[in-house]
Amino acid sequence: MRPLVLLLAAASMWAQAPTESRSALNQGVQAFQNARYAESIQFFQHAVDLDPSFLTARLYLATAYMQQYIPGNDSPENNQMATRAQDAFLKVLDLDPGNTVTTASIASLYLNQKRWSDAREWYQRLIAANPNNADAYYSLGFIAWSEWYPAYQQARTKLGMRPETPGPIADSAVRHDLSARFGATLEDGIANLRKALELNPQYEDAMSYMNLLVRERADLLDTRAEYQRDTAEADQWIQKAIETKRQKAQQRPSASAGVAPQRIRADSLQATTPIRQDRPVYPPEARQAGIQGVVRLQATISRAGAVTNIMVISGHPLLVTAALNAVKQWIYEPVTLNGDPVEVRTEIDIPFTLNQ
Repeated sequence: MRPLVLLLAAASMWAQAPTESRSALNQGVQAFQNARYAESIQFFQHAVDLDPSFLTARLYLATAYMQQYIPGNDSPENNQMATRAQDAFLKVLDLDPGNTVTTASIASLYLNQKRWSDAREWYQRLIAANPNNADAYYSLGFIAWSEWYPAYQQARTKLGMRPETPGPIADSAVRHDLSARFGATLEDGIANLRKALELNPQYEDAMSYMNLLVRERADLLDTRAEYQRDTAEADQWIQKAIETKRQKAQQRPSASAGVAPQRIRADSLQATTPIRQDRPVYPPEARQAGIQGVVRLQATISRAGAVTNIMVISGHPLLVTAALNAVKQWIYEPVTLNGDPVEVRTEIDIPFTLNQ
């Protein structure tokens, strides 16, 4: 009878595994929502161990790793967290090759690590899966600018040209060298941004980068007339971006200055002041380039008061990482409804001014 008992026990365990796996997933989700990411990973991993085909558990596991990755932190531990997230997302794709959320997450990880070639490859994969993804086209435009701008800035600096000094670049050898190395990159970036704006005509960040790429491309042109043509187009993109921001601001129910949450998506709740509110570190490259502005984030204040599920709504990419790094450390007094802690979805504005 013992073999039969063992078979029955094994069959019982297999039958119970999905239920146990779902239970582990639910415990992981609860920990995740309360910003206990390390704890949530243990539950998600247990759910995966019980049921390796459990796609939802694998996606949560990868996302929990990704949530702990801090863009701009180059420590071995932080880089390892990114690698674990990437590996976990790849296992999701093994089960579901067409999962665009996973493809976008891998692309975003590479982008935040400034691994431009890898990020480009994954955003191109995302576009192949979803040709109408405006964010993917925008990201390709941003990658093009990120690859080109350091060489462009270095060239102007060596020639003694300040950011406000008009072009074109006077040294024809420098112009032709930059054009040979980055001309195709600039055109590709502009084409991708145009596609993003075709899909989303109100994409103000795409307008901002159209301004940058077209204006900087003008510095490589050989005649003053060509230069003035491109700078005039760049000026138009600035005006479009400003007008779009103004229209969106008028459409928002309310918005006030400062770094406190702007809108609470819960019935009659008021946000509390953060208990811990680290100020962002102004990125040196942004300060040097004279870049300032507001980074707007959407986030959840967990029942424990932690800031979770942060998403970027708008902001200059050179400022975004610093804003994310600061807000991830914030702690709020938990918001309560009828005496019970509740999650609150809100928006947070992080201003960057050159005199701060």
